[in-house]
Amino acid sequence: MLTGLAACGGPQPPPVVGTLERHRFEVAANASEQIVQLPVIEGQRVSRGQLLAALDGGVLGASRDAAAAELQRAQQYVGELRNGPRAEEIAAAAAQLAAVEADREQSAREYQRLADLAQRGLIAPADLDRQRQLRDSAQASVDAAQAQLQLLRRGTRSEQIAQASSAQATAAAQLAQQQAQLGRLQLLAPVDGTVEALPYRLGERPPVGAPVVILLAAGAPFARVYVPEPSRAHFTAGRHVRVHVDGVAEPVVGTVRFIAGEASFTPYFALTQRDRSRLAYLAEIDLEGAAARDLPVGVPVEVLPDAARD
Repeated sequence: MLTGLAACGGPQPPPVVGTLERHRFEVAANASEQIVQLPVIEGQRVSRGQLLAALDGGVLGASRDAAAAELQRAQQYVGELRNGPRAEEIAAAAAQLAAVEADREQSAREYQRLADLAQRGLIAPADLDRQRQLRDSAQASVDAAQAQLQLLRRGTRSEQIAQASSAQATAAAQLAQQQAQLGRLQLLAPVDGTVEALPYRLGERPPVGAPVVILLAAGAPFARVYVPEPSRAHFTAGRHVRVHVDGVAEPVVGTVRFIAGEASFTPYFALTQRDRSRLAYLAEIDLEGAAARDLPVGVPVEVLPDAARD
C-alpha cells in the first residue's frame, strides 16, 4: 500500500498505522440526584442543545422558590422605603403626640399642686417625689413622640434605601444562582453527535461528576496514528496525507492537525541509532470529503504523505 516514498528513491519506511477516532464528550451529572428523564438511546443522533437526560430537581426547586420569595420581600421593602410614610401614619403620630402632651400638662399641674401642699406640710415628701417622676416620664414620652413625628415627616433616609437595595440585589443574585443550579440538572448535548453509551439508566442516582451520557461528535472522524521515527520528517502539522481505511477501496485525503514533539514510548536518548527506528510519535489527522463523514470509529488505517498536494 505504501509505495509512494519508496518510489522517491529512498527505502520504504515502516507503515504509519492507527485507527479512526471521534471526539468524545462525557455529559456528567452536576448533582447526585435521581435520573427522571432519559429520552435518548444508544446510537441515536442528537443536535446541540437537545435534552439528553434530566435529574430530579425537587430539592433545588424548593430552594429556588424560597429565594424567589425572599427577593419579592426585599423588593416590597425597597418600594415601601422609597414611597415613604403614609399620610395616615403621620396623622397617627401627630395624634399620639397630642395625647402625651395632654398627659404631660396634667402631670405638671398635679406636681405644682402637690408642691404647694408640701410647702405647707400637708403631704409627705415621698408623695411629691412620686409625682415628680410621673411628670418627668410624661415629658420623656412627649420628646419621643415629637421625634417619631419629625422622622415620619422627613421621610426615609437615603442610606436606608441604599441598604435595602443592596439586600434586594443579594436576594436577586441568590435566586439567579438557584435557577442556574436547577438548570444544570437538565443535561443538554454540547455538540451535534451520536450517543455512544448510557452508563446509567432511568431511576438510577449517579454520583457527582459521573458521565450520564457519552457522545461522539458528528462530522468526519480523525485518524489517530503513531508515526515511526524514520517517517517523522515526512509528517508535519498542516501537511496533506492519504489515509487508507480498511474495507474502503479509495484512500481518503487528510491533513495533519497535530503531531507530538516527543516520542510516545522509550526516550530517544536511551536508544542506540539502530533502536531509534522503533520510536513512534502520536499524530492526529483530520479527514476531508463527504465520504469520510460516515466512517466508523475504531477501524484500522494506514497513512502516507500526499506529495502531489504539497
